Amino acid sequence: MRAMRGHSADGSLVARARAGDRRAADELAVRHVRQVWRAAYAITGRPDLADDAVQDGFERAFGALDQFDLSRPFAPWITRIVVNRALSIVTRARPTEEFDEERHGAPADLPASDLEVADALGRIAPDRRVVVVMRIVIGFSPQETADALGIAVGTVHSRLHRGLADLREALEMTVS
Repeated sequence: MRAMRGHSADGSLVARARAGDRRAADELAVRHVRQVWRAAYAITGRPDLADDAVQDGFERAFGALDQFDLSRPFAPWITRIVVNRALSIVTRARPTEEFDEERHGAPADLPASDLEVADALGRIAPDRRVVVVMRIVIGFSPQETADALGIAVGTVHSRLHRGLADLREALEMTVS
């Protein structure tokens, strides 16, 4: 399906969803849920918290579709909303019970090395973690990351550099 004049590829779906087309809203969710879940999981380090962030993020986004600029790509916008929800979850008071993979189940499609990286990501500062996730895990460009987070491109570069150094150190601690 071609985008309407002046609309991004997802802008046409957003316009239809704004008009009450449930199938358009479902298509937007299907197109972006995997990517934003990966980002939420990388930030929270827990599948249940990633699920919460994604669900809350999509609810907030669909409630605010009238604020979305149809000429812009949808992925950075929804990612920013979900990432903000994930950051809110990890920065609020920590639960007293730790996540227990035996009791709660490990993510079925993630190899052990990914779990180690997710654990190491959880040990770096949230502002650096989110940049690492958006640039490395999701593959956003520096400009897309800056736009999604509302920060300067230079800030993206410095947080990425520092975040990768922190991640490297956290992974070395895991191996030791």
